[in-house]
Amino acid sequence: MKYNSITSAYFLDRPNRFVAHVDLGGSAETVHVKNTGRCRELLLPGAEVFLEQSANPARKTAYDLVAVRRGDGSIVNIDSQAPNKVAAEWLAGQGFDRIVPEFRWGDSRFDFYMERGGERWLLEVKSCTLQIGSWGYFPDAPTERGVKHLRELAKAAREGWHAAVAFVIQMEGVWEVRPNVTTQPAFGEALAEAKSAGVQVLCLPCRVTPSSLQVLPDAPRVEQAQRKR
Repeated sequence: MKYNSITSAYFLDRPNRFVAHVDLGGSAETVHVKNTGRCRELLLPGAEVFLEQSANPARKTAYDLVAVRRGDGSIVNIDSQAPNKVAAEWLAGQGFDRIVPEFRWGDSRFDFYMERGGERWLLEVKSCTLQIGSWGYFPDAPTERGVKHLRELAKAAREGWHAAVAFVIQMEGVWEVRPNVTTQPAFGEALAEAKSAGVQVLCLPCRVTPSSLQVLPDAPRVEQAQRKR
C-alpha cells in the first residue's frame, strides 16, 4: 500500500481526536488525523509526522496525518484505514478462490469473507500501533466493537466456519501482539474464548516507510486453528 503524496511536518498539538496542529514549513496547519485512538505515546510535541495531501480541494483540511517518527527514529503508521488495505493485498497471495470485503454475518460486519476449495472463512482485521517493550498491544483504548467481533468469530467457529483475526502491526521490530488487559480486561477474555473456539490469531509484521505499509513476505498464512479440547 502506497500513498500518493507525502510531506514531512512537526507535531504541535491535538485539540480533539479528529484534527491536529502541525508545523508545516514554518506555518501552523490544521490536519485530519486518520486515527481516532489516543496515540498519546506517539503524538508528542516536536515529533516528525508525515502527511498525505488530499486530492479533494474542497476539503476543510488539506492533509491527513498518516505516520509519525518515534524518538528512536522508527516510523509508526497510524492510518486506521491502512490495515484493511494491506490485509487485502496480503490475502490476494493466500490462494483464496474468492475474497469479499465488508461481509455481514450474524450481528456483525466482518472485514473479509473468503472461500478456498469448499471452505468458508471470516476474517476481522485489527490495527496495532501500541508497543510496550518488545510486544505490541491491542487495544490502546477500550473497544466494545472489538470484543463483539471476537465473540461473533468464536460463535462462527463453533458453527463450523473457519475464522481468524489478524493484527496488522504498523511498526517494525514487533512480531507478536498481546491483549491489552490493563486497558480492557474484556478484550483479553474474548480473545481467549475465540482461541478456544478455534479462531486463528494472526500477527502480521509490516515494513513501514513514511509513504508505504506492506505485510512482510514471511508473515503467517491463513490456516484453520485447532479448537482446544
